[in-house]
Amino acid sequence: MKQRIVTGVIAGAVFACAIVAGDWIYAALIVLLALIGYREYVTMNGISLFHPASLLGFAGVILIVLPWELFNVNQPNLLTVIWVLMFALLSVTVLTKNKLTIDGASLLLLGSLYVGFGFDAMLTVRSSESHGLYLSFLAFGCIWASDIGAYFVGRAIGKHKLWPSISPNKTIEGSIGGIVLSLIIGLIFAWCAPNWINIGTAIGIAAISAVAGQLGDLIQSAYKRVRGIKDSGTLLPGHGGVLDRCDSWIIVFPLLVITEILPG
Repeated sequence: MKQRIVTGVIAGAVFACAIVAGDWIYAALIVLLALIGYREYVTMNGISLFHPASLLGFAGVILIVLPWELFNVNQPNLLTVIWVLMFALLSVTVLTKNKLTIDGASLLLLGSLYVGFGFDAMLTVRSSESHGLYLSFLAFGCIWASDIGAYFVGRAIGKHKLWPSISPNKTIEGSIGGIVLSLIIGLIFAWCAPNWINIGTAIGIAAISAVAGQLGDLIQSAYKRVRGIKDSGTLLPGHGGVLDRCDSWIIVFPLLVITEILPG
């Protein structure tokens, strides 16, 4: 527990400083996390990192996540990127005479989209012209509040299992506690900056962050259970890998962008 707390505090402080700095610093960190996350995904699936299909997946992640505007270049059309990546991966199945099967190609395409769009959405929120820094901290604050509330409420009064076949330690009481704490954080952010965000929007963001964030956690737990592993990686002592730590983020942020709930 001590190692987990120390690692969490240090990593959290570094990440918070990167969010404040924005621009190249934050973008570089997000791109790095995306590449490490995809590396974990490939490794989890037992595919060589240097297999042509894996390298295509890495290229797909870069094309999706890279902040092209910082290079004064228009971002490639994402639908085109997805189709070309699909075509290239399917071509590898032919060129390798099915040593890479269509199942493997599908897994790598899924991973590129799952990781790529997840981290790209974080950059989209931060670069928002309508108080991107504030909105980023609001979203992350609600996600972290949900994690903290679920953990401590679950430990204190949790009795009814939420989804034991997927994550045996999570409880319904903990889940509710996480949602409530996330809503409180959302209200605090709305109260601190009423001219930037109204209460209804803040509650909506908090609700998405808590509910979708907990689902993102369960998605990763389900996937690790299928693969028979405890953690996706070992980058963060006591926390596992990037996908372990960011499983909620890469589900919540795309939803915040897709729903257009963020002001501006």
